[in-house]
Amino acid sequence: MSKLKDFMYSLGSFSASILGQTVTTFAIYYYVDILKVPTKMISLVMLFYGIWNAINDPLFGQISDSTRTKWGRRIPYVAVFTLPLCIAFALLWMPPYPAGAEKALFIWYFIVIFLFDGLFTIVVLNWTALFPEMYPELEDRARVSALRQVLGIIGLIFGVALPPILAEQFGWNFVGIAFGLLGLVTMYASLYGAKERPEYVQEPSLPLGQALKETYLNKSFLTYVIPAMLIQYTFVALQAVIPFYTKYVLNASEFETTIFLGAMFVTAIPFAAVWGKIISKLGAKKSFIYSGAWYAVCLLPFWAAKNYIHAVIIALFLAFGLAGLLVLLDILIADIVDEDEVKTGVRREGMYFGVNGFMIRLGISLNAIIMGNVLNAFGYDPNLAVQPASALTGMRLLMTLVPMLAMAVALLIFRHYPLEGERLEEIKARLAQK
Repeated sequence: MSKLKDFMYSLGSFSASILGQTVTTFAIYYYVDILKVPTKMISLVMLFYGIWNAINDPLFGQISDSTRTKWGRRIPYVAVFTLPLCIAFALLWMPPYPAGAEKALFIWYFIVIFLFDGLFTIVVLNWTALFPEMYPELEDRARVSALRQVLGIIGLIFGVALPPILAEQFGWNFVGIAFGLLGLVTMYASLYGAKERPEYVQEPSLPLGQALKETYLNKSFLTYVIPAMLIQYTFVALQAVIPFYTKYVLNASEFETTIFLGAMFVTAIPFAAVWGKIISKLGAKKSFIYSGAWYAVCLLPFWAAKNYIHAVIIALFLAFGLAGLLVLLDILIADIVDEDEVKTGVRREGMYFGVNGFMIRLGISLNAIIMGNVLNAFGYDPNLAVQPASALTGMRLLMTLVPMLAMAVALLIFRHYPLEGERLEEIKARLAQK
């Protein structure tokens, strides 16, 4: 693959990030703090949202693996469903009801978030499933994964830092339309660098029951996907609580919130390239453990941050571990797909990325439930300009001890991940023979 095509393919990461991260960071904040929908209603939506994802992610993955067309298995889905996805994104920020219309806004959010998520799954799953197929070698995977994460981080910065500024100037409707257009253009541009290997289109697929069995009984996948879900939960939890934490705990303005998020993610950009080289030398498993431990330790100081400057400095240190985890997640699942092909004789990126996508959404639902209940339990009131001390304690918990506990469990499970050393080399050798 040429460097230009590597870059064009990787633009899909920008598209997925700007759409996904804007929703992850601001959807709950927008509907709870601005439109005044009760947190219990939003938590109920996210409960059903998790159930929906238990069905749609593996199902869409299986459909993708089973698709046989002259244009390929994955590319047609990206081409057809990107436009509806971006329309659904825009509609999420354009409810036809005023703030305070609780029931109407609840129904709108319920319908549109489900529509957005289903389309997001179809497009991003199929785009992501191309990665292991296009880049079979660790060095190429580390290099392109780093590039994807750099572009993904830029999209993430757009998604978490710019919306408050743009919304203050032009309104949330503008954010929905402008970011929807950016996501549309960059995802379609990614197709220029996308390529499918024709031999995989000719292979037979596994029946759904056998495909689910082979996936859920795969030790390598289980020891990856549970830690990955917990780590994705921490990503979502931090992005969702930061607007509350900076506003109420640090007494920061919306502009300062933007700078805080921007500083963390901009710093992660050069670190992503550094991790690409570290992974090539140490291997994926060791690199994952080191980056995860660094990330977890750097969360604790947020509890004691005395002011906005302290929190920004902490965020800069956190960015190093964050970048490593972002680069590594898709590299690890690509190795699992390789192992599965040796075992089953079938290339099944769709199912693995589908189940992984479900687990990521489970993390999002978990965050909505935990965040809503913690804020309620500690006395958060969206109608108060100054929150009680108990609510500030709840926000500190959501920034520190809660995600740290999730990281500790993730690393304990991931210690049993088996794909390293001689076993991984054997799989690569057998795959090369095949």
